[in-house]
Amino acid sequence: MGSRSSTEAEREPLVVPSNPETNSVPVYSRVYGRRWLVLTLFSLLAFMQGAVWNFWGPIQNSAVRAYGFSKSDIAVLVLWGPVGFLPWLLFVWLMDKKGLRVSLLLSAFFMLLGAALRSVPLGKEPLKRWLIHGGQLLNGLAGPTIMSAGPLLSTTWFAPDQRATATAVASLVSYLGAAASFVVGPLLVPAPNQTLVVKSAPASGDKYIRDRIQLVMYAELGAIVVLFCVVLLYFPSRPPMPPSVAAASQRLSYRSSICRLLSNLRFLMIVLAYAVPTGVVAGWSGVLDMILTPANVSQVDAGWIGFWSVVGGCLFGVAMARFADSIRGMLKLILVLMLAGASLSATWFTLTCLTRLTHLPSTAATLYTSCILVGIFINSSVPIFLELFIETVYPVPEGITCGVVTFLGNLVTGMLLFFLTFYCTDLSWLNWCLTGSCLFSLALILFFRESYDRLYLDVFVSV
Repeated sequence: MGSRSSTEAEREPLVVPSNPETNSVPVYSRVYGRRWLVLTLFSLLAFMQGAVWNFWGPIQNSAVRAYGFSKSDIAVLVLWGPVGFLPWLLFVWLMDKKGLRVSLLLSAFFMLLGAALRSVPLGKEPLKRWLIHGGQLLNGLAGPTIMSAGPLLSTTWFAPDQRATATAVASLVSYLGAAASFVVGPLLVPAPNQTLVVKSAPASGDKYIRDRIQLVMYAELGAIVVLFCVVLLYFPSRPPMPPSVAAASQRLSYRSSICRLLSNLRFLMIVLAYAVPTGVVAGWSGVLDMILTPANVSQVDAGWIGFWSVVGGCLFGVAMARFADSIRGMLKLILVLMLAGASLSATWFTLTCLTRLTHLPSTAATLYTSCILVGIFINSSVPIFLELFIETVYPVPEGITCGVVTFLGNLVTGMLLFFLTFYCTDLSWLNWCLTGSCLFSLALILFFRESYDRLYLDVFVSV
């Protein structure tokens, strides 16, 4: 029941030519140049949302010194991102009923309010800690729309031969924001052992670190204010005419879509294949500095490792999405290759961190290479997974499908970070979770039976 494909009636387009005898152009479609502006605005907001979410992990040593945070506090600050997905049904309904503009404006407002709260200059007062946590939670509430709307935007604005590429850009730019935090934070905020502190007045060093943290938060607030104003002035929900047959076709209702997704066994199978490794790697990368500290990796070096792992994943993901656009119907094969590489890389990294047992060389080169490869293979699989989700459950709307998927991925991240608040002394178990999640996902993908219902509509029905 859950694995059946869509019927011919469900594939019928809403918009048809006035002359039924003419079958050469069944849907009046047009691709607009302004689609790149819409994609850019969405991507910039996603970039800032990812940067704010990952702000504290790369500078956890400095935050402990400046504000008296513990390692559990740092884990909770990262945890607010997944917690923001708890009301995901509301945001998914809003995307389905009100469109992209209203959903994105609400998310941008949450980001603006959150950035403003945590930027209040209160020093080391207890209220400052609560404002920081509140700001991170509000930024997390923007996540359901930011991380789910990429495929909806690509279907609404882009032609079939550009959809996977647009999905890759929209869904991976938030990862680039997190990658920027790996570099910007450690470069602008000095680690405690790098701060010039006079022994007779250690508080001056703490104040200097707090001032640098405050400076970065002001800069992020300014960028979010500008983006909110631009989106408020211009961000249309859809173009005047659809870009493809699939964009104009009839979709299931909100309730029917949820029932279809929850009863589709193939969809649930591939959701687990996506949610487990991406959720684990999100929590793992959020505390990467804590993981690499026992290996004598500095805060700055850990930041660069995280940066290149995410940037490599984004660049490779866009390249593979462009490949998927040019050679259609190969999504499963691409995922198998990516997850096989992720499994090997995660195993290499985990064994390298256990030098006392494995006697493998633990050098900066091996840590850099294995960790970066993990990020490249897992992060680059995100847009390919999203496109395969849409093809598998079409005609379920893209926003609803990806809302369910990203919620489950963040649920895995939240569970991982929740356990981290209790088991934060020895983090080797996190590396084993990463390796196991990659192998688990690879096994599910190998047994998954792919289908391309939306591609069928665009390629065959439109001919």
